[in-house]
Amino acid sequence: VLIIKRFVLWIALANLIAWPAAYYLMDDWLQNFAFRADLNYGLFILSTGITLLIAILTVSFQSLKAAYTNPVKSLKQE
Repeated sequence: VLIIKRFVLWIALANLIAWPAAYYLMDDWLQNFAFRADLNYGLFILSTGITLLIAILTVSFQSLKAAYTNPVKSLKQE
C-alpha cells in the first residue's frame, strides 16, 4: 500500500499538469474539423482512472512477485 500510494500521488500530479495542456491542444485541433466533437471532462477522468488501474495492477503484481520469491534462490544465484 505504501508503494502504491507514492505512485498514485505521482500519477495524480502528472494528470493535473497534463489536463489543461491536453484540453487546450485538443480543443484547438478539433476546431479545424467540419463536424466538431465536444470535449467533456469525463474523458479526462476516464483516462486517469485507466492509468491508475494499470499502475496499481502493475505495482501490486511486482510487489507480490517479490514477496513470494524464495530468498535462498536469489542468494544461490549470486
